[in-house]
Amino acid sequence: MILVVGGTGTLGSAITRRLLAQERPVRVMTRTPQKAKELQEAGAEIFQGDLRDRASLARACQGAQMVLAAAHSIMGNGSEASRYVDGQGHKWLIDEAKKAGVERFVYISIMGAAPESGIQFFDTKFDVEQYLHRSGLEYVILRPSAFMETHAYMMIGQPILESGKVMLFGKGENPRNFVAADDVARFVLTAFDDPRTTSQVIPVGGPENLTNIQVVALYEEIAGHKAQVSHIPLPMMRVMAPLLRPFKPGLSQVMQVSLHDDTADCTFDMSEVLDQYPMKLTRLEEWAREHLPGEVGRMAVTTA
Repeated sequence: MILVVGGTGTLGSAITRRLLAQERPVRVMTRTPQKAKELQEAGAEIFQGDLRDRASLARACQGAQMVLAAAHSIMGNGSEASRYVDGQGHKWLIDEAKKAGVERFVYISIMGAAPESGIQFFDTKFDVEQYLHRSGLEYVILRPSAFMETHAYMMIGQPILESGKVMLFGKGENPRNFVAADDVARFVLTAFDDPRTTSQVIPVGGPENLTNIQVVALYEEIAGHKAQVSHIPLPMMRVMAPLLRPFKPGLSQVMQVSLHDDTADCTFDMSEVLDQYPMKLTRLEEWAREHLPGEVGRMAVTTA
């Protein structure tokens, strides 16, 4: 049985569906079981648990041969802050997986995770990577780039399609890599089953590097009209990120990551990874046109 922690999230639900399609037993751990009704109807076992509740992690790991850790709380505040969920919670999960005799642990980190990166979320992810490395568990670490579902659609495409307006963090002129969650899910299956991935840290990106302005242009074309684009200036973000940290650590982390995305080299070439693990990757335009909401989607199909 495979335990998927964060199974109702973008990646967790994608890998759960792929595992169920292969008729593999899956236990989905989630804080809110009502969000997992579709997965339950598809055949998944639903377990109510919380990365902040160590006892629930111990129960969730019982009988699991493999664990996928795909939950995160980058926007969390208070008791749901990232340091409790992404940091301590994942360390507890690793400890309980080892106690339960889990044979393989797949951890979803982030592209850019590094020690003393200056970005709290990246530092936390790297710290958990090192904890997993020292745990003695058989593991695989995947470092995906920016998910299309979140960074391209929810933050840019959806506002354009729904209101014709969008606000970008920074100038939006820095190229970065976007990846489809379902492509990452296919790499997760490889991490479960391919012995070559054991003890490896594998970056997983998409086939192209695009600026946020280019993403805006794509959704303008899909919407059939220009968007009203506004920007949060970089100097404001540099000031606000540390000021917000004590009160709104989630928003502070998002600003830190957004500063990085708009100023650092966030491009990635998947060629070397694909030489080892060949697969066809999804381009953003292809993904965007296949995941159009409601009336916009129907109009796109009739005019294609």
